[in-house]
Amino acid sequence: MSTPVIDVEVAPEAAPQQPAPRTRPRRVRGALLPYLLIAPLLAAVLIALGWPLLQQFVMSLQKFGLAQQFGQEPEWVGLANYGRILTDPNMWVVFFRSVLFCAVCASLSMVIGMLIALLLTKVSSWARIALQVTLLLVWATPALVTMVIWQWLFDARYGLVNWILARIGFPDMAGFPWTSTPMGVFTIAAITVIWGSLPLIVFMIYSALTQVPAEVLEAAELDGAGPWTRFRHVTMPLITPAVMIVGLLQIVWDLRVFTQIYVLQQAGVSIEETNLLGTYIYRIGIGQGEYGDASALATIVLILTLLLTWKYIAKMFAQQKEVSE
Repeated sequence: MSTPVIDVEVAPEAAPQQPAPRTRPRRVRGALLPYLLIAPLLAAVLIALGWPLLQQFVMSLQKFGLAQQFGQEPEWVGLANYGRILTDPNMWVVFFRSVLFCAVCASLSMVIGMLIALLLTKVSSWARIALQVTLLLVWATPALVTMVIWQWLFDARYGLVNWILARIGFPDMAGFPWTSTPMGVFTIAAITVIWGSLPLIVFMIYSALTQVPAEVLEAAELDGAGPWTRFRHVTMPLITPAVMIVGLLQIVWDLRVFTQIYVLQQAGVSIEETNLLGTYIYRIGIGQGEYGDASALATIVLILTLLLTWKYIAKMFAQQKEVSE
């Protein structure tokens, strides 16, 4: 009698469970990567800008004059330099003059730049290229060369501006000494500052205008919106971030104008009546050797610049946060 054979199926051994992949370190590395990439640039900026600013602040708390330039130890005076600067009536005259000059130049630059940028969107391609090349040449021309050209244009005897004004109904302007009067100096300085500011303003606003969807503008036109309504309620909100950035830069740059005023002052005009903050700091530091007072005023100007632009910076960050969300 044979014994029956029973087949017994043996279940295969269960494969050992693999541990779940650890993704957290990779996520951490991915999150840190942008900061690691930007760290060298931030370090360079801190070294190039942070160290001089720290030295400026330290010097503003010291009595630092010509004697210290020849090795004498500076004397710590605390906030005495700030008190002397803030109680100087001449400083306040220069300050309000600088703010007014900045407001005029920044406002006119933004308006003219906006108009030229809008013009670039309407003209033909060859005209647009010609305008862009012209703006690039303006941007590439050094400020000192620009000043020489504009000084020649406003020359009392041979200037083209006086010649044109005398022939269009202003005979008294023939031979008018622009560089000998404070108003003439500020007029030339404002023109040169605006002239040099236009390329950046135009290119930034024009770039923003090219990103406005044509479908949105067409839909607004079909709804009966006119050109001004479309610009105000459709175009302007979309290009506001670019306009705010370039406007912020204009305020900062126009508040610290130096080259234009300094060059024009060499023509013989009264320095006291034409000083702006940039040249006033230069006269105190380099001219009078009061480096402590000059550093204090430079620090005050830096703080005022941050206060003037803080509202715009906060608004830009808020808009960027809304876009990212």
